[in-house]
Amino acid sequence: MPTPAPDDWRRRGQEEDLAGRRFEWRAYRAPSPEWDHDHCKFCWVTFMVGANAPPDALPDGYRTVDGDNWVCRQCFEDFRDEFGFTVISSE
Repeated sequence: MPTPAPDDWRRRGQEEDLAGRRFEWRAYRAPSPEWDHDHCKFCWVTFMVGANAPPDALPDGYRTVDGDNWVCRQCFEDFRDEFGFTVISSE
């Protein structure tokens, strides 16, 4: 798969946080009642489940093993080689 262009709108300096990271495919679960969603680190799509989730929210995606970062399937595939992402497990 070709690397996204250097001027791809999704680039915002994620290399510092995400280069070489290990990911798991996971169903999204809110970390707490006060924190009910997350966003893709690239395209900013929402990860959320439940009655309050918007219709375009994603119920699952790639999560770093520390649980701090979420990436949608499309962005993961687009940036996987460039950023050196590794998948270690799936649910």
